[in-house]
Amino acid sequence: MKVAVSGKGGVGKTLIAGGLARGFAARGLKTIAIDADSSPNLAMTLGLSAEEARKILPITENKELVDSKTSTGYSGVYRLSFTVDDIVKQYSVATPLGVNLIVMGTVHSMGAGCMCAPNAVVRALLRHLVVDTNEAFVMDLEAGVEHIGRGTAQHVDALLIVADSNLKSLEIAKHIHDMATTAGMKQLYLVGNRVMNNTQKEAIQSFADKNGLELLAFVPFDQGVIDADMRGETPLLNKEITAVQTIDNICESLIKKNKVS
Repeated sequence: MKVAVSGKGGVGKTLIAGGLARGFAARGLKTIAIDADSSPNLAMTLGLSAEEARKILPITENKELVDSKTSTGYSGVYRLSFTVDDIVKQYSVATPLGVNLIVMGTVHSMGAGCMCAPNAVVRALLRHLVVDTNEAFVMDLEAGVEHIGRGTAQHVDALLIVADSNLKSLEIAKHIHDMATTAGMKQLYLVGNRVMNNTQKEAIQSFADKNGLELLAFVPFDQGVIDADMRGETPLLNKEITAVQTIDNICESLIKKNKVS
C-alpha cells in the first residue's frame, strides 16, 4: 500500500499522513513514513518528542551519507548508480506508533531539474521505497507531486489531496490533481479537512463536483487535535478524537479499495 499525501500548506495534511501510517501499522503492515515537507513535523505527529525530532538529520543534509553514495573523487562529478536499501535500515527512525520514519529534507523536482548529489540520493531512495519494496509507504509531500516524478508516480497506489473550505486551498487541490493526472497517478482523492459545519462541507463538495475531483471523506474540525498539539502530544494516541477516528476510517477504505491483506 503506497500512499502520498499532498495539499496547500496549513491544511492539516501531516496529521492525515501520520494517521494513515499509524493505521497501516496497527493493521499489521510494516510501514515507512516519509517526511518530504520543507518544514518537517511528521516526527512529532508519530509520537516523538520535540527533542527527539530535532535530533533527526534529514537525508539531504547528511553530507557523509550523500558523499558515500555519489562521490567519484572528482569535483562536480558524481555517481548516478548506487544502492539505497541500506539507507532504510540505517537511517529510518522508529516511532512510538510502530512506524519507521525517514526525514528527506528539502528536495527539488524528482522528475527533472536539479541534478545535485543530495537530490540524486533522494530520487533513488524514493523509487526504491515505492517500486522495489513491499512495505506500506506513506509520504507527506509539499504542495505538488514533483517529488515523486513521472517514473515513480505510476507505482503509487493513491494520492490524497487535502484541502479545507478555503477557495485558495481548493484551487491548489485542483492544480495538484491535474499535475498528478499528467504524472500517471490513477487513484486521486480529495479529502476535506477541518470541516466545521455544513456550509463548509457543501463548499468543498460543490467544488469537487464542478471540477471532477473524487471526494473520499470529510475530516471534521476537532478541538481535541488543537489541545493535543498545544501539549506537545500526538492526537493520534487519543481514539476519542473524532478526527482521528475519521482518518482511521480513511485508512480502512484505502485498504479495501486496494485489497490489501
